[in-house]
Amino acid sequence: MTEKQVERVRKKIKQIRVKLATEKRKFGCYDDSRGLRYFPLELFIRISDYKGGLTYLRWFQKNFPDDIGFPSFLFEWTFILYKNDKLKDAERKAYQTFCLNTYVFDFFLGKEIRPIAKSENISFETSEFAKNLPYSADQPEFSEFSKWLTEIINSEKFKKLSDKFIEIKKRLNIEEDSETRHYLIKQFYQLQENY
Repeated sequence: MTEKQVERVRKKIKQIRVKLATEKRKFGCYDDSRGLRYFPLELFIRISDYKGGLTYLRWFQKNFPDDIGFPSFLFEWTFILYKNDKLKDAERKAYQTFCLNTYVFDFFLGKEIRPIAKSENISFETSEFAKNLPYSADQPEFSEFSKWLTEIINSEKFKKLSDKFIEIKKRLNIEEDSETRHYLIKQFYQLQENY
């Protein structure tokens, strides 16, 4: 990217931050129904400003603590953490990304996507949503990250917890007993919290 292009991206990030700040002043809270808060990470990655991305994520966590985002946003979050040598946090975020969409990493790594007969009650849990990820392991800036990610998803810990997660999602797809469903959902959230 040229310096002018980088400056345009920085300007775009600033405009988003100003719009969000204006909302907060106007309403006393963030009413970001447009989802502007998700766009800056992609922009930080585009200009390779990983420190700026990490600063943004701290702000995001402080202001949207219960917001899980979208799979692509969590993927970007994982990448930003990785680029800032926060590997334990990045590993945990990778697992959260997987739990939000089990197909994202396969798509990123260029693997064949095989749909799993599991509960997918949200549109961004589908294999079709994963195909919209604008990143690929073939991109030079992702080569080291893709090696690290491959090691993580092939680790015993990740495999064990991801298999358990898929098992729970498959059971939720067919389970009708409300108490059993409640128990399975509780297990589902505990897996993510305890990674």
